[in-house]
Amino acid sequence: MWRTPTLPSVVLLVAAALSACNAKPKADDPVAPTPVEAARVAAPDAAGSVGGAGTLERRREMALSFRIPGVLTAMRVEAGDSIRAGQAIAAIDPAGVDARQQQTAADLERARRDVERDRTLFDKGYVSRQRLDDRASALKAAQAAYDSARFDRRWASLVSPVSGVVLERRAQAGEVVAAGQVVARVADLGSPLVLRLPLAARDAARVRVGDTAQVRVEDFGDQALPGRVTRVGEAADTRTGAIAVEIELSAPPPALRSGQIAHASLAVRAAPGAATAYTRIPAEAVLEANGQRAFVFRFERGKARRTPVIFGGFDGDDALVAGLADGTQVITAGAGFVADGEAVRVIDPTRLDR
Repeated sequence: MWRTPTLPSVVLLVAAALSACNAKPKADDPVAPTPVEAARVAAPDAAGSVGGAGTLERRREMALSFRIPGVLTAMRVEAGDSIRAGQAIAAIDPAGVDARQQQTAADLERARRDVERDRTLFDKGYVSRQRLDDRASALKAAQAAYDSARFDRRWASLVSPVSGVVLERRAQAGEVVAAGQVVARVADLGSPLVLRLPLAARDAARVRVGDTAQVRVEDFGDQALPGRVTRVGEAADTRTGAIAVEIELSAPPPALRSGQIAHASLAVRAAPGAATAYTRIPAEAVLEANGQRAFVFRFERGKARRTPVIFGGFDGDDALVAGLADGTQVITAGAGFVADGEAVRVIDPTRLDR
């Protein structure tokens, strides 16, 4: 059974309806700026620095091998052993070369007898001058074969050409080794410790013999060791295109060893004939590189600004660009996910994923 609403109830319903009609929709919350990372650009200098990582070596390091093949009968050293010049470090079975030496000795003796006999016959007019000349040529060939066999016999024992240390042993007694196969590497500890540094051609062109360098060795703290450029390669590596630069360490600590990885920074001058002065920025900041054209996003007053640059190529984790003013901030992490004019905020990298 329906009941008629009371007056107070009607008043409340009307008030609620009027309130609903007069209510305005809430405005959308503002979009939060996109978090990004940024790096500040330093203006390129006519003089600057280049750097890279390489391997420490003694200037005189040698890979030792036998001139002839054979069975390795003795390996008398281990890695780390001290050695002296002339010390025997390995030997191969000389049976084969001994047999060849005996054979060539017999051939030489026969050739000598042939020459003596034909010379007597030539004096008596029984043989021609041509035959005597042929015998003389055969004697020279036999002598050369004998000398070669004697020389090879000396190589049945491998001796160290320097006093120093064994860096590596690469063979064991009982193995068959080929001619030229490396069985050990040795170093002359009296020779300087140098850093072999592969550099891109554009950087190597700025390096000169005598340039100073600061060298830091991995696992050796943050100590900077002074060095000096002593050689700049004349040819690029056929596989990588890098040019080797040699840096001699001025006073290396005794604890440094050949084979350790080191990083070097060299004070250099501008590349000869360079028309454009490039500066380095993180490679991830460069977008849509095509030839010498590319663009980056600048961070300016809370906005991402698309900016064209001259692109000079990549060098490791860096990109070489021109056209950015000193102090410009370029967006690195996140550059591929923002648009021109979009609101962004630069944050600490450790908070980027929060």
